Amino acid sequence: MERGGVEGAVERWRRLATSIHDEVCCSGFDAERGAFVQYCGSKELDAALLLMPLVGFLPVDDPRVAGTIRAIERELMVEGLVLRYRCREHVEASQPGEGAFLACSFWLADVPAMAGRRADALAQFERLLALR
Repeated sequence: MERGGVEGAVERWRRLATSIHDEVCCSGFDAERGAFVQYCGSKELDAALLLMPLVGFLPVDDPRVAGTIRAIERELMVEGLVLRYRCREHVEASQPGEGAFLACSFWLADVPAMAGRRADALAQFERLLALR
């Protein structure tokens, strides 16, 4: 039993978690771009990658995470809000031109705060609060 209090094959789950972590770090990172991508083999960004340091997958000061954050800020921010990803016609359930995903915008306030970029985090959070 671990943190979740669920009975089960903890050692097996640990090995599987390590295997998944290794696969994501190897195949889910685009070294040319310097950022993690939406899925292994993809070239697309996904703002859900901001969760990596928030859930403890990798530390916020990992250079791959820092590169991912910079790429998201550069490519997925629109007028201070963060798109979940750039909608493409081949992606079901999304339409090109869809708007920002507010949760991602708040994650982009949390992550810089974890990285010690307090002014950036505060500016993003205040920008979001001004929308209410």
